[in-house]
Amino acid sequence: MNLRKVSAAAACALALSVTAAACGSDDDGGDSGDGGGKDKITIGIKFDQPGLGLKEPDGSYSGFDVDVATYVAKELGYAEDQIEWKEAISADRETMLERGDVDMIAATYSITDEREQKVDFAGPYLLAHQDLLIRADDDITKGEDLNGKTLCSVTGSTSAQNVKDTIAPKAQLAERPGYSECLDAVAGGSIDALTTDDSILAGYAAQEANKGKFKLAGLNLSNENYGVGVKKGDEKMKTDIDAALEKMVSDGSWEKFMDANLGPANYDFEPAPKIGELK
Repeated sequence: MNLRKVSAAAACALALSVTAAACGSDDDGGDSGDGGGKDKITIGIKFDQPGLGLKEPDGSYSGFDVDVATYVAKELGYAEDQIEWKEAISADRETMLERGDVDMIAATYSITDEREQKVDFAGPYLLAHQDLLIRADDDITKGEDLNGKTLCSVTGSTSAQNVKDTIAPKAQLAERPGYSECLDAVAGGSIDALTTDDSILAGYAAQEANKGKFKLAGLNLSNENYGVGVKKGDEKMKTDIDAALEKMVSDGSWEKFMDANLGPANYDFEPAPKIGELK
């Protein structure tokens, strides 16, 4: 009898300890939905691209990439207050993923063979093109019209040089530290056009202070497939993000985000690309 009582007591104690451990595990993990037990997700975005990724003066974040990343994070099990945003400067993006500084990056991040040697991409979720931003009353309708005109790009960019090399050899090139400086020069008439991805140009044109001043030429000078960057080899993360992006398109959220962030520039954007298909 004593042996049976001790065994029963031991079994009960064991059951209680297992139950307590399970409860303790839930408490430690936090309420992060399907977030793999983590209480936050860290996402890299641009802080200086209106309409795409912008840190507002009040510390909030806005733009199409921000909306996409927020939607994806929710599908992964994270609420908005569980997202930590980090600035992803173009030159640092691969390093940030390799070091684990961020869980994913949505920052006008074009999928290229070179980058895919270092990181993996979910998507694409947007097909952009190199284009020109010109004054609203300008009549530039093709690349050749830039011969004899001045074309601006940001220091370190190859966009303007590509136009000169392949389309308008007599174009004059000008560099400025940032897009805003190029825009000011275009508005003032000292420069005729600014070139980079049309999505970025549309974001600037859609700013309240710029409405009605500029337009996109609509030249589609290159294809830029934007993807969500993840650490190389993280197949589960890539697959989960792909599923979230597909849902975002099918439920109408993708088009809503595009209209809200880039619509004011009359941006004639491409339909949402199919996951895994590059153009």
